[in-house]
Amino acid sequence: MKRKHLATAIIAAFGMLTTAAYAQTSITIYGLVDIGIEYVNNANPHKDSLVRMSSGAMNTSRLGFRGTEDLGGGLKAVFQLESGFRADTGKFDSEGLLFGRQANVGLEGSFGRIVAGRSYSTTYDFILPFDPMGYSGQYSWVTSAGATGGRKDGMLTNLPSMIKYQGKFGDFKLGATYGFGQTAGSASDNARYALGVGYETGPFRVAATFDRVNGTAAIVNGDYDKATSIHVAGDYKLSNDLSFDLGYRNYKKTLASHAPDLRSDFFWGGGTYKVTPVVTLIGAIYYQNIKDVASGKDADPIMYSVRGKYALSKRTDLYVSAAYAKAKNQQPVGLSRDDLAFGSSQTGVISGIQHRF
Repeated sequence: MKRKHLATAIIAAFGMLTTAAYAQTSITIYGLVDIGIEYVNNANPHKDSLVRMSSGAMNTSRLGFRGTEDLGGGLKAVFQLESGFRADTGKFDSEGLLFGRQANVGLEGSFGRIVAGRSYSTTYDFILPFDPMGYSGQYSWVTSAGATGGRKDGMLTNLPSMIKYQGKFGDFKLGATYGFGQTAGSASDNARYALGVGYETGPFRVAATFDRVNGTAAIVNGDYDKATSIHVAGDYKLSNDLSFDLGYRNYKKTLASHAPDLRSDFFWGGGTYKVTPVVTLIGAIYYQNIKDVASGKDADPIMYSVRGKYALSKRTDLYVSAAYAKAKNQQPVGLSRDDLAFGSSQTGVISGIQHRF
């Protein structure tokens, strides 16, 4: 009988310990589904118009898992798995990768957070919050401009095989990313890195980043292409309902072939106005000054974007977005950072719905 009572006590104690351990672990399933109907002109070589169903116009559709485990002493283990998908077809986004957006694990404490795996670069994390169109998959050029005639000169965004650090100290935020090249015989081939600093006080925020992307392989005398970007961005809240954003990117690509460098300056600005608690209006301008084009016929594209958003609830929005892009010298330009361009201008309008969970 005593043995039975002892066994019962041991089982009960073990159950209490297990419950306590689970209580220190938090796992969240989250996601976003964004889909709309879009009209665009100059959609093929014949300059025809197109009406289509489009996924991720305001934000990319996704499904994710993130979690933390309390390790004691203020230290936590963290992880995140996130898959992008197209809501119109159900296919994976990100070149068909299962977790093409995020797949990382790491530690978090008073020192900040450090993770390893696949994630977004420090440049992306620090600069994208200053895009008035807010991480938009379409009608925004902050990650990659629309001069699809060969020059996009974009941002270091998502990368695999990386280590990333971010920490906040008072009003300052610091970040760093290193992506392993994983090329035999050279630690520099295909390597990528980024550094960032941010500052926030009251209604004012500002951030600056520097990054380098090396070419995929050494091609001549151990040399390789090198793309360097510098970003500076900021915003100011005039009130809880009105804010303005500005941003700048300096891009330079040095070629291993010793051809002239590819350079450009990219500017953007815009504002967000909350008309009522449920109605928001957004406007933005994006302009890229492309330099060193041998023919002298720079595209120098510009795009004007507007959006109206109506909140049905805290998680569900209806929206209408419109944009117009134009390039000089009859160079091709497109509204989207992903689609090919077939004319020197393009106009688009999209109406959609987004639900977050």
